[in-house]
Amino acid sequence: MALSTAQRVADQLRDRIQGGGLPPGTQLSEEALGRDLGVSRNTLREAFRLLIHESLVVHRLNRGVFVRVPEAADVTDVYRVRAALETAGVRAAERAPWPLRQAVAEAVDRGERAAARGDWREVGSADLRFHRALAALSGSPRIDSAMDRLLAELRLAFHAMPSPRRFHEPFLPRNRALAGLLERGEYGRAEAELLTYLDDARQLILDAMRETSS
Repeated sequence: MALSTAQRVADQLRDRIQGGGLPPGTQLSEEALGRDLGVSRNTLREAFRLLIHESLVVHRLNRGVFVRVPEAADVTDVYRVRAALETAGVRAAERAPWPLRQAVAEAVDRGERAAARGDWREVGSADLRFHRALAALSGSPRIDSAMDRLLAELRLAFHAMPSPRRFHEPFLPRNRALAGLLERGEYGRAEAELLTYLDDARQLILDAMRETSS
């Protein structure tokens, strides 16, 4: 079996998970998914292994494979690593090539346009692109890969938020302000604001998770 086939299936499943079509806790049926995607069970199992490595699904003995339900400790750890990677990008911003800097501004614009349309799911996607673009200022493919994995995992936690608009809307002007600090070369202020921003976002998710479980 070619790994590329399993990777393609993993990509499709990842898109469904991130898009909300397979929410946390959903059991992934080999029979149903194999029929839907037109692939064998062996291919699916290899795709599942790839997604398990990404912390997007879990295998439960004698029960099967399920979309992972993140816990508070997962969210705290994701934000701890995000802070390290994104602040590294901010510190490297002065030396970053123009296309990487432009990607930050474009993600802000995209989020604001989506908000104007009332497309809050897209606002969330634009917000994640903004943060990926901040980390990408480091110019490190390994950091890019790590951020892709972290942000895919973080989308699982977004399902705990009762209102995407209520969660994402307050951060739109903060994204614009952060991008402005970078454009003006105020890198120290940008790093301090980013750390406060990430702390606030983490706490909102944790509070929502507690409310959901109570």
